[in-house]
Amino acid sequence: DVFLAGERVALTPTELRLLLEFAAHPGIVLDRQTLLRNVWDYGWDGDSRVVDLCVQRLRKKIGADRIETVRGFGYKLRR
Repeated sequence: DVFLAGERVALTPTELRLLLEFAAHPGIVLDRQTLLRNVWDYGWDGDSRVVDLCVQRLRKKIGADRIETVRGFGYKLRR
């Protein structure tokens, strides 16, 4: 379970895997390909924009300021 300010946050399994990936690498920029490989698995052949959409949904649930976009590189969890 994920809690924010004492309240449970309902995440999809993919959102949870994405959050765990960010939490395992706080402050480190993760590019789309790395996230696709580690969150969606090695066999993912889909559009890398699925990462952007999932990050957007995750931001709405945990706070937009917690995940930073590093333009041209990827995303990172703010410390």
